[in-house]
Amino acid sequence: MAEVFLPKGMRDLLPAQMIPRLAVIDTVRGVFRRFGFEPLETPAMERIETLMGKYGDEGDKLIFRVLKRGEGGERGEVDQALRYDLTVPLARVVAMNPALPMPFRRYQIQPVWRADRPQKGRFREFTQCDVDICGSESPLCEAECLAVASAALTELGFRDFTIRLNDRRILAAMAAAIGAPDRLMSMVTAIDKLDKIGEDGVRKELAQHGFAEDAADSLFAMLNGGHIPGIEAEDAGLDVIISHAQALGVPAGRVVKDRMLARGLDYYTGPVYEIVVTEPKIGSIAGGGRYDELIGMFSGRSVPAVGVSLGLERIFVVMEELGMLGAAASATEVFVTRFAESTLTETLQAAAALRAAGVATSLSLEGGKLGKQLKQADKLGARWALVVGPDEAKQGLVQLKDLRGGGQESLSLAEAIARVQQAR
Repeated sequence: MAEVFLPKGMRDLLPAQMIPRLAVIDTVRGVFRRFGFEPLETPAMERIETLMGKYGDEGDKLIFRVLKRGEGGERGEVDQALRYDLTVPLARVVAMNPALPMPFRRYQIQPVWRADRPQKGRFREFTQCDVDICGSESPLCEAECLAVASAALTELGFRDFTIRLNDRRILAAMAAAIGAPDRLMSMVTAIDKLDKIGEDGVRKELAQHGFAEDAADSLFAMLNGGHIPGIEAEDAGLDVIISHAQALGVPAGRVVKDRMLARGLDYYTGPVYEIVVTEPKIGSIAGGGRYDELIGMFSGRSVPAVGVSLGLERIFVVMEELGMLGAAASATEVFVTRFAESTLTETLQAAAALRAAGVATSLSLEGGKLGKQLKQADKLGARWALVVGPDEAKQGLVQLKDLRGGGQESLSLAEAIARVQQAR
């Protein structure tokens, strides 16, 4: 019954979910920082004109619009929207701050919203983990993006994944070769659905956009390895990116050129890439590419940029299905019981000392029978319980109970803290 109060496509994340989730985010953030990326946050809402026209017709339809206040809202007028991704807000930030040192390397881990149809691994509110480099045309930027994404996934425990690599200019050459240079994005949007609707579905969508049957035949011949006029330079550029990525630590064979890769967003201008896992079949868990014209839409000055985004929700789905998360660790290491009112001060001081030493400590607030308090500690998943009785208080000792191993020791508070820290 309670589900009716939760918006469709959104979730509550309880402690058992949040603890491993935060651990994954900490791991990803640590890798981003090791690669020299700096943190950035942007507002949940952007001006509607900031977002519209950046993602293509299908993307624009998925933007959550926010009504104006007052009479404008009553008339259905819109002036703001929840951010659709983290890339367009970054472009706005760079345009508004021309004094930023270039190249500007930033990471951002925040939620985004899309009015999409919820399904496995796809929600209306979800978190993206992005890194981007603004201000450089060097192919080293793409290589850095592939390397940091590969390193983050590897550190999370992923082993069997592939980085698909293509270039929008190759797709543009295909569109020109079939006589449709003005319909590039219609072609790209259709190809981007290949994994979902298959070749027949793509052909039907192409036909709906005015592509003749022989044009579709020629297109699929090129997608399947046939000659494409005028792509030699771009194709060689992909080889350079792969070579640089391998030098940066990406295993040989992990990055593969794939003409079928399209990436449906309008703002991509050069190399594009996606990361896919073999199992489960969930689509990409990360993706990105070069978008050299997006920042200029806000600033009027050309600023090249490239980035990659890791989809936290899909990563979690894969990790859960493959048993990569393990048992959720408790946020509490030590549960401090309340033995008696006469030792309450010593009990509180013990809790304070544990916390000061960096030990996650939960304090019994209600007290009561010791057995009941120990059950509460067990429910919290605490490894240890600490008891300060009258005898211990007089001697300057505490009782430290190992709730997993079953042992119990009388120790000084300093010794108890050291024992907990050593057992981590």
